[in-house]
Amino acid sequence: MTDVTKSVTNEAPLLTLDERDRLELRVQEAVSRFVDQPRSAVEEADQAVEDILGRFTDAMAQRRRTLRTSWQETDDSADTEQLRLALRDFRELAERLLRI
Repeated sequence: MTDVTKSVTNEAPLLTLDERDRLELRVQEAVSRFVDQPRSAVEEADQAVEDILGRFTDAMAQRRRTLRTSWQETDDSADTEQLRLALRDFRELAERLLRI
């Protein structure tokens, strides 16, 4: 999960360690319950994955908003360096998403 929990340019985790541990524990508990409660275990694993995907989607959307702000909310005179950095960050974000 390490690759998925990092943001693009600053490598900051998308999830706090507590949040990540909580989600991993949910999956582990679902797996351990499988023998006694197979349907319930699969339902819990499904819900955990849905929560992970939702969190990831929210984090990526926030990252995109941040990138947009870096160049869109300036006037039309955004300098070339600002635009170059924004393009670099968008490229890194796209590459990371394509590797998932």
